[in-house]
Amino acid sequence: MTCHVHSFDGREGGTFRISLTYDEPDAVGKTSAHTDTYHGRFVKLVPNELVVEVDELETDDPDLRGEMTITMSLTDADGGTELVAVHDGLPSGVSVAANEVGWRESLARLAALVEGGA
Repeated sequence: MTCHVHSFDGREGGTFRISLTYDEPDAVGKTSAHTDTYHGRFVKLVPNELVVEVDELETDDPDLRGEMTITMSLTDADGGTELVAVHDGLPSGVSVAANEVGWRESLARLAALVEGGA
């Protein structure tokens, strides 16, 4: 998957717009054939502790519309950082299982990056 950041204002109240494009030719996007585009805003930012954002997919499909709240909490943990992500308000057209897989893959890549193995 590749990511394109169209806009990003990384402050409380700031907004962003991002497109994620699948590399696999058979993967289906929610905005276009192979892309998911979403926009959102930062509701709360506490440095080194908490990120709360509200996101919304850009799509014509009513089953994929609606605001989602993502809360990411960071805590010190045994020489590192524990990250807990909670995704609330998932639209009915988004598979909970697929969303879980996406989060697990993303967090594994983040761990590899910050641990120097990427």
